[in-house]
Amino acid sequence: MKVGDTLPPLEIPVTRTLIVAGAIASRDYQDVHHDAELAREKGSPDVFMNILTTNGLVGRYVTDHLGPRAVLRRVAIRLGAPNYPGDTMTLTGTVTAVQDRTVEIRIVGANGIGHHVTGTVTAEVSA
Repeated sequence: MKVGDTLPPLEIPVTRTLIVAGAIASRDYQDVHHDAELAREKGSPDVFMNILTTNGLVGRYVTDHLGPRAVLRRVAIRLGAPNYPGDTMTLTGTVTAVQDRTVEIRIVGANGIGHHVTGTVTAEVSA
């Protein structure tokens, strides 16, 4: 693995079930993540994915590529455009640094309205 290498894209269908299950699994009971009517009352067109679900999907993307022995050392992400049901988020990654067994990957997750998530993941890869 070297600087400039890219990870294959991963398309994730953003379903209502994924959004609600992710919120429940991460104990995020904010109504905007599970109740469409209340989300609309608060100005959103529908429920939307929480950051903890996004964080888990980013981690999965990197470890699926690096293998089961990879250890995530740092995940630094920022949310942008919401992930709403019915859209698809496509994760892409580019290697930005490699030192010994540590790799840093720039992550972008885009959906139909823009970049949902951007950031970097630093992982240690076992030999």
